[in-house]
Amino acid sequence: MNKDQVKGGLKDVAGKVQEETGKLVGSPDQQAKGLQKQAVGKAQKGIGDTKEAIKKANDRLKANLDAD
Repeated sequence: MNKDQVKGGLKDVAGKVQEETGKLVGSPDQQAKGLQKQAVGKAQKGIGDTKEAIKKANDRLKANLDAD
């Protein structure tokens, strides 16, 4: 797990909390900000997932080359 995966996941959760808080207090602005934060968090986590997949593929490639 890398920092983008962690930070993205935390932003997503924080956005959900902000969205729900906005619903409870009747603030459409807070709901929208929460949804925006969720989108940013999911995008950042996606970037982290991609980085992790590339790293794993690179590690497998190196292992295969070393085995030859």
